[in-house]
Amino acid sequence: MSFKLNLDFGSAIAKTSQNNLDPGTTYDVLVVGGGPAGLNAALYASRKGLVTGILTKRKGGQILDTSEVDNYLGIKSMSGEGLVQEFLSHVDQNGIPVLSDVEVTGISSGDGVHSLMLDTGETYRARSIIVATGSKPRTLGVPGEQEYSGKGVSYCAICDGPFFKGREVFVAGGGNSAAEAAIDLAKVASKVTIVHRSQFRSDKVLTDQLYSNPKISVMLGTTITEVIGDGTFKGLKARDNATGEEKLLQGDGLFVEIGHDPFTGPFGKLVDLNSHGEIIVNLKNETGIPGIYAAGDVTEVPYKQIVIAASDGAKAALSASEYLNRLKA
Repeated sequence: MSFKLNLDFGSAIAKTSQNNLDPGTTYDVLVVGGGPAGLNAALYASRKGLVTGILTKRKGGQILDTSEVDNYLGIKSMSGEGLVQEFLSHVDQNGIPVLSDVEVTGISSGDGVHSLMLDTGETYRARSIIVATGSKPRTLGVPGEQEYSGKGVSYCAICDGPFFKGREVFVAGGGNSAAEAAIDLAKVASKVTIVHRSQFRSDKVLTDQLYSNPKISVMLGTTITEVIGDGTFKGLKARDNATGEEKLLQGDGLFVEIGHDPFTGPFGKLVDLNSHGEIIVNLKNETGIPGIYAAGDVTEVPYKQIVIAASDGAKAALSASEYLNRLKA
């Protein structure tokens, strides 16, 4: 699971898709976000002959936090950085400009054109917008967690579970996502221990499965206070909330499953959101605002996966193309 940042690779990402966006151009499509949803949306829009650009805080998005990807069709195994390089190379090959290290802080609309204000003070305009700003897993916020992220600490059981075959792992959380993660991990791990600070909030059917699985043990009323290791993950420090007793729990990995927070930015004040703060879209990735689409993890689409986000981006771009064709008719 451990990986080392390849500085040469970082340079490759920096050099790929250099910005040549023009603030004076009114684009057909501006994509906000540089993860798989945003990059694939831009690719599909460009291939439709639309004048397209990408605005993003971080090229590659959450894929860069994934040590290895082995569940993307056609790619048997590749590092997260390697997959990002392939995506960006494809975008660059199609001449799509990318402006990175920027954040959209405001949006205004009028006369069929949407204006995006950046934290740099620049403004870019487009006839349609695809919001693909993604989400970020919630963290425990304890010492050692960030240090061992990608080195034993994971935020995606579906993505990283196979790397822990025959090993002992922990799951932090008490909702449905934590229960489902534990059940999935028990298929490959030798032992799964759920550690949760209070009581389960998962559906009864999932809770029943947990307690009936001999490979899963449960520690409720227990708070994780620290992630420990010696360069690689070694275990956890945890506190019994009833007694205050500190425990040292040894294991091979930790899966933090306490939910995600979508990055809606200024769009969250404009479009409809569900109770989780995710952007509501229809089957064609349309929001309630004409010309504004959303794709990937920032939306209510279930299963936050690379392949699903990429597919979502394609749908949004095709829908934007239809919308622009109607405007020209």
